[in-house]
Amino acid sequence: MKNDFLKYIKSRGYLHQCTNDKVLEERLCKSRVGYIGFDCTSDCLHAGSLLPLMLLRNFQKFGHTPILLLGGGTTLVGDPSGKDETRKILGEEEINKNKKKLKKIFERFLSFTSSNKAVIVDNYEWLINLNYISFLREIGKHFTINKMLTFESVKTRLDREQSLSYMEFNYMILQAYDFLELNKKENCTLQIGGSDQWGNIVNGTELIKRHSNKQAYGLTTPLITLASGAKMGKTESGAIWLDKKLLSAYDYWQFWRNTDDRDVIKFLKMFTDLNIDEINKMKNEDINHLKIKLANEATSLLHGKDEALTAEKTAKKTFEENSLGENLPSVDIQINSENSGINIIDLIVLSKIESSKSEIKRLIKGKGIKINNKIINDEKFLIQRELFGNDGNLKLSIGKKRHLKVKLI
Repeated sequence: MKNDFLKYIKSRGYLHQCTNDKVLEERLCKSRVGYIGFDCTSDCLHAGSLLPLMLLRNFQKFGHTPILLLGGGTTLVGDPSGKDETRKILGEEEINKNKKKLKKIFERFLSFTSSNKAVIVDNYEWLINLNYISFLREIGKHFTINKMLTFESVKTRLDREQSLSYMEFNYMILQAYDFLELNKKENCTLQIGGSDQWGNIVNGTELIKRHSNKQAYGLTTPLITLASGAKMGKTESGAIWLDKKLLSAYDYWQFWRNTDDRDVIKFLKMFTDLNIDEINKMKNEDINHLKIKLANEATSLLHGKDEALTAEKTAKKTFEENSLGENLPSVDIQINSENSGINIIDLIVLSKIESSKSEIKRLIKGKGIKINNKIINDEKFLIQRELFGNDGNLKLSIGKKRHLKVKLI
């Protein structure tokens, strides 16, 4: 009997590489525990972390037990993967604060109450008390410098003649050791990660085989880039955070609503719970209808259905009716007298929609800035009290897709 999990994740575009997919299919019928590791360098994740989370979500749906490994210990060292320079080294207090925030995000995507409930583990528990000599003798002997120098995270730094600290060089051994510990403690036989973690994951499977004579497996998700070539999770205005304190539910909805036509079907498969057959039947539907569907489904997963529907209504008012939606992102300003005001460029910088003054000037020249749906041509234009409606609000638009409510206080 084969487990359909691998076939399913292939159909949705989640699978990039797998150490031994044919054997893993059989193995998943018996060993049902897998994990993904998350660094604690920030108190939030952005949309670049969505794919592994969605894969783990589906792993759980197939009856498996997902482990979320928090890198409370490895964050003290810093993962060099994909970095041109050493990561900022955080203290334990800041790392602990970050861990608490990350748990809240995990709860949006995984069940912690089902029979195969998700488990959160922290590698600080076993890494902090390691005896260095014992670790070198028991674990270090399984690694060769020759092999470690071939890893992409190491090669990239050395090829560019950028420094790589001995501390960072050890990270791959610690990650492999994490897999070994989870294999022993939780009977975990599968590690999942992004494509940049492939070498570290293979390291872990090989360590388990050499140390315990057991078979373990690894698979990775692809690096997602937009059709435009931009990296997933980044936009002109910054990262797409998975926390509405950093990015409103409306702005999150808008990110998905503004998806490139070429990415819509792919993202429906990757970032929603919609049935794959249902998505395939949608291919010839109106593209704007599909984008709203994507925005609603993706936003519902993170922020809830009510927030998604409210964002849709706000967008409809803003774009179709040229009015101010109730939940449009807002910024408060103060104007002391009738004759005073705030410069249009300063207002946009204050709103954090665009931080570059030269870019704002370029947008004004290109007729890309509007106040209350009227084009602003003068970069010295002052926002005065008379522009605000009876409710004390005005609408600031930057380009066709970015809108903000400015509130007079």
